[in-house]
Amino acid sequence: MDKLLFGDNQFFGVNHMSEEKARAQSMRFQDIGAVIDVLDAAYDEGVRSFMCTTHDRIALVAEHMRANPTRYADFSFLPCMPYAHKYANAVTEDGMLGALKRFMPEDGLINAAMRGGMSIARKDVEGIGTLLIDAEMAMFRGLNTPVIFVQNVVVDLLLGLGFKEAFRIFADHIKNRYGAEPGFITMNMPMLVDVLEEVGIKNPIVCSNINKIGFRMCGGLEAYERTLREKEFRAIAMSVYASGALPAREAIEWVCNQPNIEAIVFGASSRGNIRNTRELVEQYWRGAQPVGAA
Repeated sequence: MDKLLFGDNQFFGVNHMSEEKARAQSMRFQDIGAVIDVLDAAYDEGVRSFMCTTHDRIALVAEHMRANPTRYADFSFLPCMPYAHKYANAVTEDGMLGALKRFMPEDGLINAAMRGGMSIARKDVEGIGTLLIDAEMAMFRGLNTPVIFVQNVVVDLLLGLGFKEAFRIFADHIKNRYGAEPGFITMNMPMLVDVLEEVGIKNPIVCSNINKIGFRMCGGLEAYERTLREKEFRAIAMSVYASGALPAREAIEWVCNQPNIEAIVFGASSRGNIRNTRELVEQYWRGAQPVGAA
């Protein structure tokens, strides 16, 4: 896993501090060409792992990468699922079967129908869950997906419900079907790490907010620092700038000096900001390896 990962919040108008900025970004990136331009800038700066939702428009990005394999030989997608609005819209427009056909690859339709039908009949959560994972992954066929994440909206719901075995189901399916590593995004990293350890997922990849001021870090900064010091897992830090509340240099220096940080995910809309983040990470990261080095 690269130590610097590029996120997609800016492409879909997500900004936790400014609604005005979010709207402006959403308008700018309505054209998929504008998204590709920023991804090209990141790629040329050495940031070649794209941690993205499974939004419908990401399928257009995936098509572009498939059509240009030489240009993007080292490009990796790190899908984050599910994207709930996509399912709701598809079912509304096409019905349940039509939604399934839209998302599943053609060669998987019979398998999906059998697995889905039997699962619903038996109320088999594992069968239904793995079917939905396969539906999400259809857009990435033929592309490099070394880590596949489940989104915090699902992770934290499962934590709240106490449905711990679901994490094991997800991890096993990702490893067995896609030869990838499972990742988990959460707003409560200390609790999740304990649960993953409990269900036997060793050295998991866990992505959560990690920043100097404790912004959106459920359980508090002290609990996060203790978990980073004491637990065996691979942490990915997101929201390191606390949505702009921290100066870039201060934020990167702090997070790069925390123990057990394997990677940082960040979003940017310009080559200058991408380059600035890359240079700061290379300056402060332990060992000072170039971005892109494992």
